Amino acid sequence: MNKTASLSESVLLRDEFKRKFSFGELYRSFVFIPGAMSKLIGNSKSKLVDKQFIERLQLAVTEVNGCAACSYQHTRMALQQGMSNEEISSFLSGGNEFIKPEETKAIMFAQHFADSRGFPMKYAYDAIITEYGEKKAQIILSAVQVMIAGNIYGIPFSAFLSRLQGKPYKGSSLFYELTMLTGGIILLPIAMLQGLLRSLIGLSNRRFDNSVDHEDGKEQNI
Repeated sequence: MNKTASLSESVLLRDEFKRKFSFGELYRSFVFIPGAMSKLIGNSKSKLVDKQFIERLQLAVTEVNGCAACSYQHTRMALQQGMSNEEISSFLSGGNEFIKPEETKAIMFAQHFADSRGFPMKYAYDAIITEYGEKKAQIILSAVQVMIAGNIYGIPFSAFLSRLQGKPYKGSSLFYELTMLTGGIILLPIAMLQGLLRSLIGLSNRRFDNSVDHEDGKEQNI
């Protein structure tokens, strides 16, 4: 991603969806925002997880989902935090030359989280707990939950901006883009309220795939 490119120029770098989400997936991702944001706000005070580490996790999620608008915004944020343009470009292209050894498992989890459309295997999350501890694992999970919500909304936003410039995405439609964008705005407060209520009654902000791999008999949980 060219650090001098504008948002309008950035969305034109893509001409089709890398990943396309449904309205239901958008709503479900919004429900997890209140709990996830509370963890990230707490981390900004405790500094348990470095902010550049969080940014690298979110860039990894964005790379998998292919959100042009999110790539643009997070490139700016990463540059402000002192990351080099080469490092950012590597993360946004799926490269691994800038991944720190101590962050490898978390980056892999972020990629898996995105690849599973926000519904990861529980065993992968358990591995993160083992590697980083419960408190850091919760922050890592929260960072990718917030990012995927941004991606799910940002992808149709990117497609809509590209359409306005005369380059509609292949496989997209104005109906899909407007439904996601306007519906997201309308239902965001409802989803946030549901998320707050879930927190108040003590429901977990975690959602995992608890299916079983019949080939090796292991639970496929993250």
